[in-house]
Amino acid sequence: MRLIQCDYQGQVRAALVENEQQVRLLDADTYTLAHRAIAAGKPLSDIVESSVTDTRLDYQALIDERRLLPPLTHPDPAHCLVTGTGLTHLGSADTRDAMHAKTQVDDAELTDSMRMFKLGVEGGKPASGETGAQPEWFYKGDGDCIVAPEAAIPVPAFAEDAGEEPELAGLYVIGDDGTPWRVGYAIGNEFSDHVTERFNYLWLAHSKLRACSFGPELWLGELPDHLEGISRIVRDGETLWEKPFLTGEANMAHSLANLEHHHFKYTNFRRPGGVHVHFFGTATLSFADGIQTRDGDRFEIGLPVFGRPLRNPLRFEPDAPAIDIHAL
Repeated sequence: MRLIQCDYQGQVRAALVENEQQVRLLDADTYTLAHRAIAAGKPLSDIVESSVTDTRLDYQALIDERRLLPPLTHPDPAHCLVTGTGLTHLGSADTRDAMHAKTQVDDAELTDSMRMFKLGVEGGKPASGETGAQPEWFYKGDGDCIVAPEAAIPVPAFAEDAGEEPELAGLYVIGDDGTPWRVGYAIGNEFSDHVTERFNYLWLAHSKLRACSFGPELWLGELPDHLEGISRIVRDGETLWEKPFLTGEANMAHSLANLEHHHFKYTNFRRPGGVHVHFFGTATLSFADGIQTRDGDRFEIGLPVFGRPLRNPLRFEPDAPAIDIHAL
C-alpha cells in the first residue's frame, strides 16, 4: 500500500495510490491518520481503508499543477526533525571488496571514515535484543528544509556544491507516551554539499545543512531486503548522468533496526507529537564521477516498488547580503 499527500482545496490531504494514473482521496492528512492508528491500536493500512472517500484524483494533474506535497508532514514544521546516518551501505560488489580489503589493516592505519565503516560491517547487524555499533549521525534541519516532490531544491549562494544522495528515508511519528512509530518509508534525496565535506570531514555538519526531498509516495509495511533503483540527472532535456544504486538491508552494513535504535535512544527525540524524517544513507553519488550540477538540472531518483520517481530541479540562489547580528 502506498500513499501520497497533496493540496486539495487548500487543505493537506492524504490519498491512496490506486495505480499510476489515479489516487483516491482520504479524509485526513497522513499525520492525523497515523495518530488515529496509534490510538486505535491498529495498523495504518486498516485506518487508510476506513478513511477513503469517493473522490478520485488524476495523479499526473497533481504533478502538473504542483499540488504534490511530502507524504508526511507536521502541522508545525518546527516539530519535524530531519536527520540521517552515513557510512551505512556496502555499495557494489567491487566497492565492497575494496572496502573490506582496506579494513584488513591495523586500526591505527585506518582513516576515521574507514574505522566507522569497519565498525558497521562488524557490528551493525546485531542479534535481536542486542545493541549494535553506532553509525555516523547528522542533523539536516527541521521541516522547513523539506522540499516537496517536483519542487525546486534551493542551493544557497555560499554553497560549494549541490549534489544528490539517493537513499531510503524512514518516516516516524511519536505517540503521546513517547513511543516512536514508523509510519513507513519513502525514496529520499538527502542532498549535500560534497565539496565542503571533502575539504575536511569535520565540515560534514555544515555540508548537511541543506534542503532535501522525499516521496512522492509513502510505502506502508515491511521493505524488501534488496532494492534496485536508478539515480539520474537531466540537463536541458537530456540525461547528463545515470547510475543504478542498491539499498535495503541486504546491501547495508547496518540493519534498519540498529539505525533506528541509535536515533531514538535519545529522549529528546521521543517528544510526543513529533515527526521524524531519517535518511538511511547512500552508496551512489554523481559527485564521485566528477559531475558538477548547474541551475535548472533535474534530479530523478526511482525505485520501482515505490511507484513514481522522486524528481526535483535545482535552483541556485543569488548572492545573499551579510547577516547582521544585533546586540540587545
